[in-house]
Amino acid sequence: MLEPNLGTKLLASLGWTPLGEPPAAKQYVLIAAPHTTNWDLFFTLLFGLHFRLPIKWVGKHTLLEPPLGWLLKPLGGIAVDRREHKNQVKALAALFQQYEELALVVAAEGTRSYTDHWKSGFYHIALAAQVPIAPATLDYSKKQGGFGPLLYPTGNIRADMDKLREFYSDKRGLRPENFGPVRLRNEEDDPNAGA
Repeated sequence: MLEPNLGTKLLASLGWTPLGEPPAAKQYVLIAAPHTTNWDLFFTLLFGLHFRLPIKWVGKHTLLEPPLGWLLKPLGGIAVDRREHKNQVKALAALFQQYEELALVVAAEGTRSYTDHWKSGFYHIALAAQVPIAPATLDYSKKQGGFGPLLYPTGNIRADMDKLREFYSDKRGLRPENFGPVRLRNEEDDPNAGA
C-alpha cells in the first residue's frame, strides 16, 4: 500500500479513488484514455503523484510555450510539433535510453474531440523502445483512476488492439460522446493479423 502524498490527498479531497497498483515495469508507454477534456492532464498528474510514476508526457507544442510552458515543462511536458515531418516516434522512443525509469504518457486519441481512430504513435514508440504499453484510465463516471494489465506489443496490431478494446470497453471520460472507437486507422490492413 502506498503512503499518502500530495496527489493522494488532493484526489481524496476531489472525491477520486485510485485503483490497484502502478505498473510493475520500470519503463513503459502509458496510454491516457479516454481523453475528452482539458481536466485529463490535471488528474493524470495527480494520479502520477499518487502512484509515484516517473512521468513525462507528450503535448501540443502550443500548450508548452510560455507562459503556461514554464509550469508544464517542469511537470514532465514534452512538446511535439505535429506540423514538422520529422520522426517523432524515433525521438520519443530514444527517451527510454535516457531514463532508467520512465512512464511516457501519450493521449492515443490525439485530441479531446471525437475521432474515429487512435493515432498509432504510442504503439510504434513501445515497439521501437522495446517497452510495454500500460493502459490507464480516468473514469469520470465512477471518479476512479487506474491501470489495465501491461501489454507487450507483439507486432500483431489487431490482436494487441483487441486487448486494449477490452480494457477500455466500459471506461467513460468526462464527455463520453467525445470518446471514439478504440482502433487504429489502418488496423484492418495489418499484415500480421492472425499471425
